[in-house]
Amino acid sequence: MDFSLSTEEREVRDWVRTFVQRELMPLEQEVLRRERRGEPGLTSDELTALQLKAKESGFWGVQTPEEYGGMGLSAIMTALLEAELGRTFVPFRFGGAADNILFHANEEQKQRYLLPTISGERKSCFAITEPGAGSDAKNIRTSARRDGADWIINGEKTFITGGNEADFVMVFAVTDPEKGANGGVTCFLVDRDMGWKSEPIDTMGEWGPAALVFDNVRVPESQILGEEGQGFALAMQWIGRGRYLLPARAIGSCERLISMAIEHANTRETFGAPIATRQAIQWMIADSGVELEALRWLVLHAAWQVDSGMDSRHAQSIAKLYGGQKANEIVDRVLQIHGGMGYTRELPIERWYRELRLLRIYEGTDEIQRRTIARNLLKGHAKVGGSLG
Repeated sequence: MDFSLSTEEREVRDWVRTFVQRELMPLEQEVLRRERRGEPGLTSDELTALQLKAKESGFWGVQTPEEYGGMGLSAIMTALLEAELGRTFVPFRFGGAADNILFHANEEQKQRYLLPTISGERKSCFAITEPGAGSDAKNIRTSARRDGADWIINGEKTFITGGNEADFVMVFAVTDPEKGANGGVTCFLVDRDMGWKSEPIDTMGEWGPAALVFDNVRVPESQILGEEGQGFALAMQWIGRGRYLLPARAIGSCERLISMAIEHANTRETFGAPIATRQAIQWMIADSGVELEALRWLVLHAAWQVDSGMDSRHAQSIAKLYGGQKANEIVDRVLQIHGGMGYTRELPIERWYRELRLLRIYEGTDEIQRRTIARNLLKGHAKVGGSLG
C-alpha cells in the first residue's frame, strides 16, 4: 500500500498550487470588495481570461476525454486539483468542461451542445430540483406532453446552478405520469430562446442559483437527450458523477483556514502571552488538524475507487457527509480563534463560513447521505470495514 504521490500527480498538484498563488490569491481583496457591493467576484471576461491563461499550460477540460480535447485526468488527480483550487475563495474553475450526461447526446446534438460547451461558446445548466421536489427527485412535477411532433413543457425548477447564465438547459420532465421515475421521466435539451425564463435566488452565500419557469415551452422531438422515459437514470448519473469533488475542494479551504488560525494564534497575545499557549486554542487546532487529515483520506479513497472501476457511491457519500460537517466545524473554530476580527468582512473567514455551509445541502444533503450510508449497511450493499474489511 503506497500513500505517496506519483511524479505526475505531484507535478500537476504543484502547478495548480502555483497558479492559485500567483493568479488567484492576489484577486481576493478585490473579489471581497465586489461581493460586498453585491457584484460577481469575477466577471465573465475575467474568468475566461484566467481559463485561457491556464489553457496555455495545458490545463483545459481536466476530466474531459482526450478525444474531445481534454486532459482526461484520473479521479485522484482531479481531487488533488480541486483541493488546490479550494485554497482560495476566488470563484475559478478550469475551462473545457461539459456535464457528463451531455456525452450521451447523439451526433447532431453533440455538434450543437456538447462541443460548443467544451469550447466555452455555450453555457449549460442541469434542472431537476423543484420547489416541492428537492432531495426527493422522484417527486418532480414538471410535465412534458406530446403535441404532434413536438413536446410542450410546463413547470418550475429551483436552486439551479448556472441557471441565470445558461443559454440552454437539460431539464427533466414527466412524460408518463403512470411510470414516473421508472421509465416516465425524460431529459430535454432546451435553448433559452425556446421560451424558458430564469430569476435569481438570493442566498446567504455567493452561490447564485436560479428559478426556471417553463410556460408552454414547445420543443421538437429531436431535443430529447438519451431515450424517452430514461431521464431519471441520466439524472442520477449526473448527481453521482463526482460527489467526492465537493469535499475535495473543502480540503484546500480547511488547509488555508487552519494555517490562518496557526499564524494568528502564534502572533496574537493576551495577558502577556500568545494565545497559542492556551490549551483551549491548542485543542481547537489539534481537532481541526486531525479532521482535515481524515477528510483527505476519505476523499482520496473514494477517488481511488472511481479510478479502480468500483461502485464508489457509498465511499463518496461518506466523504461528502464527513467533509460537509467537519469543514463547517473547522471554519467555526477558526472564526472563534480570530475573535471579533473573524466575524468581520475584513478577513475572508466569514466568507468561507457562508460558502462551506452550502456543502451540507447541495448535491445531496447530510440527511440524504446518511440515508444512503445506512441503507447500504443495513441491506448488505456495503460492509463494515469497507473495501479493506
